[in-house]
Amino acid sequence: MHPDSKIYIAGHTGLVGSAILQNLQQKGYTNFTLRTFEELDLTNQAAVQAFFEDEKPEYIILAAAKVGGIMANNTYRGQFILENLQIQNNIIHNAWVYGAKKLMFLGSSCIYPKNAPQPMSEDCLLTGVLEYTNEPYAIAKIAGIKACESYNLQYGTNFISVMPTNLYGPNDNFNLETSHVLPAMMRKMHLAHCLETENIEAIRIDLAKHTGKGILPYAPKDVILNFLSQQGIRINNEGKVSLSLWGTGTPLREFLHVADMADACVFVMEHVDFSHLVSNASAETRNTHINIGSGCEVSIRQLAELMQKITGFEGEISFDSSKPDGTMRKLLNVNKLENLGWKFKIGLQEGVKKVYDGYVK
Repeated sequence: MHPDSKIYIAGHTGLVGSAILQNLQQKGYTNFTLRTFEELDLTNQAAVQAFFEDEKPEYIILAAAKVGGIMANNTYRGQFILENLQIQNNIIHNAWVYGAKKLMFLGSSCIYPKNAPQPMSEDCLLTGVLEYTNEPYAIAKIAGIKACESYNLQYGTNFISVMPTNLYGPNDNFNLETSHVLPAMMRKMHLAHCLETENIEAIRIDLAKHTGKGILPYAPKDVILNFLSQQGIRINNEGKVSLSLWGTGTPLREFLHVADMADACVFVMEHVDFSHLVSNASAETRNTHINIGSGCEVSIRQLAELMQKITGFEGEISFDSSKPDGTMRKLLNVNKLENLGWKFKIGLQEGVKKVYDGYVK
């Protein structure tokens, strides 16, 4: 890519897309064609085709997706598979039709089997049963990987797929119905800390910013306390605040700061082509996607303890084993990416503290 190359980032306002845009700008890239959801519905085939016909972007980063945590994935199963298939099919196909020089498709580590050997290498793909709660989303992302490989093999395109681990960072989704584990836990811990310090005004400010169509921030205090109780944040008759989190606390998770994710994506766009990922020793081309992660993991309980330290919450934390854990372990093997020349920089404690400081501000 050149500084004036025309770059289209699908999903540039989201967690990953906004970080990639910032990274590219910092590196001197200046020619971006961007559309918000209101300006371009990526599930609309005709609208996407018209956009590509008008703009003809040279480089495409497909970071747009229908995403969410366990609750959202398991509740909106039809939406997750259909909308993600529509988004990626529309963009990948038109990237070929209108001659894009390179495309990057962003997937997720949930593409791997529920009981895949740990850490999970790229070769684990399609070797076992998927985790049920996010199966529709995972199948859509697997289809995206195969679409990129298949277009490369049939049409000679240069489409690359990258599979990030669990991401967090600025501009994350803190909606408690749809957010992933780290931002959801951060927000609950923050609200619990505000409650134990009797800072109801801070709770109202938080509700005004993040709850959307849920409880009104200026509702009576008892209504707010009831809302918090529904989220596992409770206060007893002695004024002690406790927090109940989903699952057993035993699943292990890998986390990567989104600034590192963005840096890895730009590295791959600048230095890695599909030809670098194809094995000449095999007659079949498979698993050319690249894992992006830290290669480090913590339990959900350890994450809660770290979050408690950073937020200052001093109450009791418990785990509700009647709620799902999801996959028990999801650690990526990142040897392929490291061999290509990239390694993560931001540690979990440093990264979580930065995000929380920004959240409070």
